[in-house]
Order: sequence, then structure tokens, then C-alpha cells
Amino acid sequence: MKQYVMAAALLCCAAPAYAAYPLVTDDTGTQGTGGWQVECTTGFSSNSKTDGGITIKERENEAAVVVSYGVAQNIDLVAGLPYLWHQNQEDQLVTADESGIGDMTVELKWRFFESEKNGFSLALKPGISLPTGDADKGLGVGRVTGGAVLIATKELGSLTLHANAGYHRNAYELDEDAAASNKDIWSASLAGEYAFSEKLRAVADIGIETAEEKGSRTHPAFVLGGLIYSVTENFDFDLGIKGGLNDAEPDTALLLGVAARFN
Repeated sequence: MKQYVMAAALLCCAAPAYAAYPLVTDDTGTQGTGGWQVECTTGFSSNSKTDGGITIKERENEAAVVVSYGVAQNIDLVAGLPYLWHQNQEDQLVTADESGIGDMTVELKWRFFESEKNGFSLALKPGISLPTGDADKGLGVGRVTGGAVLIATKELGSLTLHANAGYHRNAYELDEDAAASNKDIWSASLAGEYAFSEKLRAVADIGIETAEEKGSRTHPAFVLGGLIYSVTENFDFDLGIKGGLNDAEPDTALLLGVAARFN
């Protein structure tokens, strides 16, 4: 059952730190020189299937703190640390129940192109994950890994679009994980934000990434919808519902978060 626990950890390693939670797709925005953003997020996902007459239920919870700091007007340093919990149940028998800190991520977002006239910008976000999670419990991969995401943002009045293309190279400490898992994880996603007012935005997201299980032809794909409510200019509440588009992605996930910005 270990591969199910690893799925939660690998999502934290491979995915970018969220700039506009609950979106998975990142944007090119930065905090500006000396600016800070602190995000506290949580997600609850569930999946159910029947195999050989046995009902298998999987539940995954994730809570994370993500801190961004503007080292320059167009460059952010981003660090995130997740706490993971996973339970697997076959009929009434609990076959796996693990929790703990996952792998920490450290990333650098660099907006290297911006056209105010066209409302278009590009950013590059390289990063690494540090083996702070327990690989023996399936809460991390056990080694330093790295990757990068290319980000594009286009502003169209009240509508803003974002596109991501990413790559992450995983290295596994445990031989059994290395034998069963893909090392090269590619991802692509597209998101949109629509501003109903200065305080309320609707968001939508769709994406796909390489299957973690070696030899699998079903690559996890998702669709997401949510709302971002700005209590003040520098404090947001976030809510989202994420659904799997195939069996490789959990059926449903509830996403909640808050974000605070200050100088």
C-alpha cells in the first residue's frame, strides 16, 4: 500500500508553491522588493473504487505553510513545508495510516519578461525539494530533487489567464520506490481568474502530469473551480473544489486557504 502514501508526498514535491490558492497553476506575479506573503493552506481528498469485490477507500489530507519574499521587484524566494496524512481502507480494515512532515520545497520565481501594453508576462520558477519527509513512511522521496516551471500570464480586463509547463526530476532513496516510480515528471496546466469586483474572484484550472507509477498509461488529470475573497487588499480567503478526470487522480478534493501580504 506504500505507493498510495507516496502519491501525496510526490504531489507536494512536484507541484509549484501556489501563488493564488486554490489554483494549481502558478502566475507570474511577485511580491515586490521587500514584500512578504504567507499562505496557510489545507486540502482534503478522497477516492473510492471496487477491486475484486473489495471496496477500497483512500483519504489524503495536506496542510502547508508557504512563505514568499521579494528579493527584487521581479524575483521572489519561495519556501513551502507540508504536513501529510493518508489512510487506506479495504472494506472495514485499515491497511495504511501514516502522517508527518513532507518534503520541503525552495523555489525562485523570476519574471523575466513583462509587457504592460499587452498585459503579457513570462516567468521561470526553478526549485528543489529537500528530504524532510520520512521516506520509510512514504512521506518523501528521501533525496534532494529539482525541477522548473515556465509560467505565462495574460491580462484581458476582468479576465486573467495563466499557463504552466513544468518538469521535475525525482530521485528515490528506497530501491523499491525507484523500481516502481517514474523519475521524470512532466506537467502542463491552464487556469483563469475572473474578477467580479475588487474583493471577489472566480477561478478555474485544468491540468495533467506524468503518472508516478512506472509503465502506467493513465496520467493524472484534474479540473478545479473556486473563489478567492479579499477581506482587505492584503488578506484573502480561498475555497476550491478539485475533481479527477480519470482514475489516476482522486475523485474529489476540498481546498481551503488564507493568504496575508505585508512589507
